[in-house]
Amino acid sequence: MMWDKNVEEMVHALLPIGAKILGTAPTRFVQMCDLDGDGEEELAGAYRWVGETFVTVWKRGEEGWYTVQTISSRRAQITHFHTAPVTSKKRSQLIIGWQPVEEKKPVETDAKTEATESPFPSQHKSQSEQNTAPSRLAVYEWTSHGFTDRVRRPLTFHLMEVGDLEAIAGADGMSEIVLWQQTDGDALHANVYRWNGEYFIEANDQYPVYFQKMADYYQTQTKEYPDDPLNWYRLACAQQKANQPAQAVASMEAAVKLRPSAWKSWEPFVRLIRTELERRATTPLFPASVKSAEGVKWGYIDSAGRFIITPSYGYAESFQDNGLAIVQVKNRSGLINTLGLFVVSPIYQTITPFSEGRAVVLDDRGFQVIDEQGNILTAAPYSFIGSFKEGRAVFNQRGEQGKYLYGYLDRSGKEAIPGQYLAANDFQDGKAVVEVKEGEHALIDRSGKVLQSYPYAYVGPMGDGLLAFSESLDGPKGYLDETGKVVISPQFSVALPFEEGKAVVNASKDFSENLYGLIDKSGSYLIPPKYNDIQLLGEGRAAVGKALNPGKPYFGSIYAIADTNGPLLTDFLYTEVAEYKEGVASVTDGTRTFFIDRNGQIVKNLPVVAGRGTLTLKGGVVRADIDQRVAYYDRSGNIIWKQNTIIPLKEPYRVIEHKYAPNKDYLVYYPEIKGMANRAAQEAVNQRLKELSQIKPIERNVQLDASYFGDFSVSFFKNRLVQLELTGYNYPFGAAHGMPTKYYVPIDLVSGTIYSLKALFKPGSDYVSVLSEIVAKQIKNDPQYSYVFEGSYKGISADQPFYVKEDALYLYFAPYEIAPYAAGFPTFRIPFPQISSIIDENGEFWKAFH
Repeated sequence: MMWDKNVEEMVHALLPIGAKILGTAPTRFVQMCDLDGDGEEELAGAYRWVGETFVTVWKRGEEGWYTVQTISSRRAQITHFHTAPVTSKKRSQLIIGWQPVEEKKPVETDAKTEATESPFPSQHKSQSEQNTAPSRLAVYEWTSHGFTDRVRRPLTFHLMEVGDLEAIAGADGMSEIVLWQQTDGDALHANVYRWNGEYFIEANDQYPVYFQKMADYYQTQTKEYPDDPLNWYRLACAQQKANQPAQAVASMEAAVKLRPSAWKSWEPFVRLIRTELERRATTPLFPASVKSAEGVKWGYIDSAGRFIITPSYGYAESFQDNGLAIVQVKNRSGLINTLGLFVVSPIYQTITPFSEGRAVVLDDRGFQVIDEQGNILTAAPYSFIGSFKEGRAVFNQRGEQGKYLYGYLDRSGKEAIPGQYLAANDFQDGKAVVEVKEGEHALIDRSGKVLQSYPYAYVGPMGDGLLAFSESLDGPKGYLDETGKVVISPQFSVALPFEEGKAVVNASKDFSENLYGLIDKSGSYLIPPKYNDIQLLGEGRAAVGKALNPGKPYFGSIYAIADTNGPLLTDFLYTEVAEYKEGVASVTDGTRTFFIDRNGQIVKNLPVVAGRGTLTLKGGVVRADIDQRVAYYDRSGNIIWKQNTIIPLKEPYRVIEHKYAPNKDYLVYYPEIKGMANRAAQEAVNQRLKELSQIKPIERNVQLDASYFGDFSVSFFKNRLVQLELTGYNYPFGAAHGMPTKYYVPIDLVSGTIYSLKALFKPGSDYVSVLSEIVAKQIKNDPQYSYVFEGSYKGISADQPFYVKEDALYLYFAPYEIAPYAAGFPTFRIPFPQISSIIDENGEFWKAFH
């Protein structure tokens, strides 16, 4: 709370004669705020009297102000005085810095209010003020026994900052305390502390945001004063705290170069950041997400759940064995290393995982191959490139006659085998199956030499030396050996490649029903052909599926675990089963997800997690992909990290995530707005959000005809406007694909109004015609919209789906509306200056975010 002259006068009137209020205007050590949580404000003031330092709290009664409690000391003085909600949102606490009197003459200035251009306390004190004894932190909270100091272990500092700092997910309405500690000379280091319900702990999740802002500030200082070594040193300190050790090393090198004599005093810090670099090279990092007012952001945590790489990506994949990870920024993919530095800038539509030291990237021109340094190895883009297997990658390219022909690239990106095949498979044991022409396939080596020809309409990829084949494309399938000899006669509608001497087949010859079984290389059944489907799980195990609805097998299966030699090891219990690794497999029984051993028994010393999905062992950490969310547990089941369910906007507003999962095939995460003063408007908004999120009665034990998943994010927030993006995906069982939906909901947090497109424009303006013409010109002139069906666009509607950003209006269409399904939601950006003549700048919609 800011100093107020009237408050100072009230406190002064209550002091004994001769007492002097501490602090210097405009930072007198007086405050008026609710300290006991009764809704009434108390007075608090710090003052000196008869050689002693006092802090007194007064409460208003019927006859005026009376003393609630006084804290005093002859041996210490007060250097910092704040009130803020540190241990509770419901009331404020007194935050005080006590300094031994013997060490220094009284200091009566508050560190936060010295005139300076710097936003950080390290610049707020003069050199003489910094060379002082540290102060001790005290946080006084009101209890039934009076004020109690909640700081249990000594925390000392030279400078203090108090405020609701922005964390990775945003500000949360609780204040943090930044304590700055003076080291050598002008050097200061800071730690951020928060209350965890029992004591004050370091708020590591605050570091990336807080210290990134500091790093940005000192970056500008180094540009303005490049010869000042202290700016470079302070930049390095901020970068180290912001999880940027590589950048900190470079900044320290600049500092030491400018002031070699400081090497000895700076050496401990240099060792610290070098140790951090070494730790990054060996410490496993895991992708984790945070929901914020800027949408969902991904970063990387360590095994303790601390963010090592700040969440700043639209999506992040796991680090690969080569120390690189695929991340997305603004829907473009790039590669970072474990330091969070881009090895490949985010310029590609997609990047595949590395295989044999090579990855495949896709941009607007086509597919190309890169190495681990991001160098493009292919001479020109291709229509398709697969992953590398045994030094070869399948590619295809349109030939002279318009047909797509397949060939193989080597690891240098050159064509080892030119495009000449109608189809091609990956190499296995130095051999691959290709389709030479219709009705003829061949087995080739890595140079393209034909080892064997097969005069059949279909020949599948190799598996344990056998190849599935059929004499006609729609005929029954059997198996050949590599010489072309028929070893299992055609009799199956499905014949998958052999693995570990077994193959999954469907005994129905014409796809009329699902009769899946498991055969050995002689064609004998190990598991009889009577199941809805079978999945090989590795390690001698299979999941055999029984149809949930025998009349509609495409509804899916419930699985039992079987030995691939035949016997069932469990009943039909599981809706999802993953492959075995290290003797365990992840399974879901419809309500829980857990690990089973090779006997099908639950593994008791590994986590059991509520919800449906997959658990994956990653060293000492268990990754849980459950109900469309990623979380991490230790092997005992203790949570390490999960995505937040409270999205702070600005006090008092926040968005709460709720989960609705009434049926195994129906899952929705939907938003609730909190903090609106108009409670009736808030209730109406939240009811509408539930309706748009498809929160409706769904029976728990009924088999649905389709699955549905819904989610949301904050797509834009400014001033009093929050815009939520609600997404859904409805998949009818048995369909080729589902249908996505998307709604944007712009909400006024003060009035509760959900704005329409019309509300953005002046009354009576023909906004439909104006916007329709702009979109028509974009379709006609911008090549990126070449996918729009010719003649399909007829203009926009009065209630056209839209969303806003700070600088532009966006209009979009549903899949199939004016373009093919693969185009998604065709979207058109219209900068506000382009339509400024019809925007109602006095309207509530515009003013809500301006």
